[in-house]
Amino acid sequence: MIVLALVAVLTLITTEDVGQLRWIALLALAAVPAVVAPEHRWLAPIGRFAEVIVVGLAASAIAAAASFEDTLNPGLGASAILPYLAVPLTVAALHRRAREGGALLAVAAATLALGGLVTNDDGRRQITEVGYLVVSAQWLILAAVGTVAAGTLQRVMQARGEPKPQPYAEATRLLTQLRSVARQLPGATLDPGGIAEHLLEDLRAVARADRAAVLTASGGGRLVVLAQSGADRVDWETTLDADSAIADAWASQQPQTAHRSQARSRRAGDVSALVVPLVAGVRTVGLVTLEADVTGAYPSSVVASVTALTGPAALRLEAALLFDEVRSLATNEERQRLAREIHDGVAQELVMVGYGIDNALATLPEGADETSEELRSLRAEVTRVITELRLSLFELRSEVDRHGGLAAAIAEYARQVGASAGLRVHYTLDESTARLPAATEAELLRIAQEAITNARKHAGAANLWVTCAVDPPYAQIEVSDDGQGIADQRPDGRYGLAIMAERAERIRGRLEIRPRDPSGTTVAVVLGTSPRRDTVRDSVTAPEGE
Repeated sequence: MIVLALVAVLTLITTEDVGQLRWIALLALAAVPAVVAPEHRWLAPIGRFAEVIVVGLAASAIAAAASFEDTLNPGLGASAILPYLAVPLTVAALHRRAREGGALLAVAAATLALGGLVTNDDGRRQITEVGYLVVSAQWLILAAVGTVAAGTLQRVMQARGEPKPQPYAEATRLLTQLRSVARQLPGATLDPGGIAEHLLEDLRAVARADRAAVLTASGGGRLVVLAQSGADRVDWETTLDADSAIADAWASQQPQTAHRSQARSRRAGDVSALVVPLVAGVRTVGLVTLEADVTGAYPSSVVASVTALTGPAALRLEAALLFDEVRSLATNEERQRLAREIHDGVAQELVMVGYGIDNALATLPEGADETSEELRSLRAEVTRVITELRLSLFELRSEVDRHGGLAAAIAEYARQVGASAGLRVHYTLDESTARLPAATEAELLRIAQEAITNARKHAGAANLWVTCAVDPPYAQIEVSDDGQGIADQRPDGRYGLAIMAERAERIRGRLEIRPRDPSGTTVAVVLGTSPRRDTVRDSVTAPEGE
């Protein structure tokens, strides 16, 4: 309405003829459908096309009238009505009708040309006037630019107005995509250790490697050994601030060669080392370290062959590590949620039941000895269940500390359980400074917890022996008791054994269950092959204790 009033005023000023306002009246009539039914599928577009046609025809007539009255140079009078072109074109753009906007521009150009061909009273045609052509072209261009600007503004406003996806909804979408992709992967595997082992096998076919390893970063800022090959176990350099080819390759993302071993304990004799970073995009996800007991084992041609294999492997390893991290986060969150629900729900209710039993005992009349004995037995059972729940909460909340290590987490759990159950616990902790992947450490901790819980609940033991030997990628956790043996344990204990077997299989370990001489059971989980060296760094044997 504002633009309509504006062009009406401009028309009067330009032509000094009230009769020319008939074009404004026709324009207002043509705008009625778009105003009354702006969302209608057909009426609104028809109204906009009618507006454009009226403007095109009116431009020539108003230009001729202005020329006749000598108020403007020939043809320039069309500028009085042409600003209205912006109205239908902008409305079409705001309704996200790009095709309609283009069609309106085409119809406007055609109508201006057709109107300009009409002969005026003085025998001239407006299309022959330079002023008419310039003004028409100018307003067509301005209308086109305005249409594009309006469409862009509409898209920006809509994007800002759309509600942002909720974190859990976005996580569900991404995890659903991950599940679909994982099912399509060769072998349907997202196991970092398995991918690392296959990579070492492939590399041995193109380069000599008396010793080799695949390392990746851990949460503590150190490297962990995913897979390793060779006759002897190597204590690889796992710090990224050391003076080593490993640290240089990680920082530079370029292959590095060296004439010394990349182990913390240097080897004598001729040694060639090659360290190739596993780079996915711009992120270093791991390193491949190869060593040979000869000089010059890794010329540029060999380095090129190795990097040709490590490129695709880096993408597979990154996907596996990300999947491991997502799974660990989801598992930890679920364990914490269960712990909160148990603590705030059934645990509190059981405590209230215990208080109720205590009140009942305090108010029993004299002579109700039989009822009193039953209530005491019930109170003892409630106390036992509460103790079990507290141990379960401790188990759910137990995690491998980033700085403490796996052995410390297992020892702390065994100490807590032993103290609550009256078990004498004996520790043998033999742990390297190198770390296992966080997901592997978490699974080994859960297996150890289940074995200790089974011994406490079902074995009827007095002593518990806990052995933890970690020398990545090798690890062995062993829990022994002097109880009644596996054959006489309750069925729910065997369910725990099935869970342990599933966990061991998930990390490519093996679960061993055997009788202990002279009595009891030994449950062990072994990961990798046994190290072949005399000592393990930072080994410690803890004294026996309650």
